[in-house]
Amino acid sequence: MSKDCGNHGGGKEAAVRRILAAVIAIIIIILVTIFLVWVILRPTKPRFVLQDATVFAFNLSQPHLLTTNFQITFASRNPNSKIGIYYDRLHVYATYRNQQITLRTAIPPTYQGHKEDNIWSPFVYGTDVPIAPYNSVALGEEQGRGFVGLMIRADGRVRWKVGTLITGKYHIHVRCPAYINLGNKAAGVIVGDNAVKYTLVTKCSVNV
Repeated sequence: MSKDCGNHGGGKEAAVRRILAAVIAIIIIILVTIFLVWVILRPTKPRFVLQDATVFAFNLSQPHLLTTNFQITFASRNPNSKIGIYYDRLHVYATYRNQQITLRTAIPPTYQGHKEDNIWSPFVYGTDVPIAPYNSVALGEEQGRGFVGLMIRADGRVRWKVGTLITGKYHIHVRCPAYINLGNKAAGVIVGDNAVKYTLVTKCSVNV
């Protein structure tokens, strides 16, 4: 006569629990390793500088419509000696008093190595963009005085590369103030018909 001890099911459950515990332990070790590498290396966010802006068009018309066409040049530097940066997405546009006045221009995805610099020169433009009445009045007054204060913005996603490890995606927000002397073309360099290049060299704020 055979005797069933009823332990077969319990043995299988114990094996499953051991496998699950091993998987969880491996995941924890990997996460801890990534965290320690991250803390030890202390990644620093990239630095941006707005170098210049070439103005091809800047026309404010009634009723409160703005047409603009710029080519801006800004430089980005990765200050990290052991961490690379993937720019998966970056859109550049201009605002006036927190109101967007141009379309968004996409920067091609790129990788920035250790201590490496990148320079981009995208065009940003907008045709007959409706402007809030109070912003239209303020902008007209600034044009009358000569200087116009804009904000060049870049928003996107970045990833950090540490050795062979690549992190998840992080939001990046770049803000570059641009004070342009539209009232005096002699303040810039004439580069074509009604186009003037203004040197700015303005440090940008970066949030990641």
